[in-house]
Amino acid sequence: MEQARIDPSTVIGWGVDADPRNDPTYPMRDISRDDKGGMNWTRPTLQPQSVEVLQSTEHNRRSAVFGTSTPPAGLSGAIRRRAFRKSEGKWSHWLMLLLADRIDVVQGIGDDLRRGRLPNIPAEMGIRSELRYNMPGFTRKVIVAGAVLTVSALAFRVWSERRRAVPQRRSRAMARPQGNAEFTPYPPPDAAGRAAGVR
Repeated sequence: MEQARIDPSTVIGWGVDADPRNDPTYPMRDISRDDKGGMNWTRPTLQPQSVEVLQSTEHNRRSAVFGTSTPPAGLSGAIRRRAFRKSEGKWSHWLMLLLADRIDVVQGIGDDLRRGRLPNIPAEMGIRSELRYNMPGFTRKVIVAGAVLTVSALAFRVWSERRRAVPQRRSRAMARPQGNAEFTPYPPPDAAGRAAGVR
């Protein structure tokens, strides 16, 4: 993805250490006689780009090497592209990347199932290492997860019962006569004073 180049003259503080005489490490290098001009170096050969690589707005050019194993894809990739339009100094940049990571986990499980491979989620979560090296932490996680599931199940049950009760209330309200009509829950008495239909 091509991004516009940044004009350094418009960025406050850009290149503040470009002058070797203003280099904070110069006194140390001068004392150790190690003043070889470490900033003047030939850039290594760049890695060829074969997949989409997202680049920070803070950098004019891509690094010499970069990872290509997981290029942005799907919903998580769209969120990452959106995040890289923002500066690294903004919280939204990092929060969107965290969200993309969580969505990427779900996408990975879906890809495994689509390829006919059942993911070993306990092993990928490191359950065996948790049991071996962090038993108190694992126990705490199980208790918290159980409590969250229990509360969620109870809340769903209460919500379902209330939802079932609403149609019954509505049907009773619709059965009642409207306006000034007299409501008679029982049959009117006949001339003999007995209820109609009762012998």
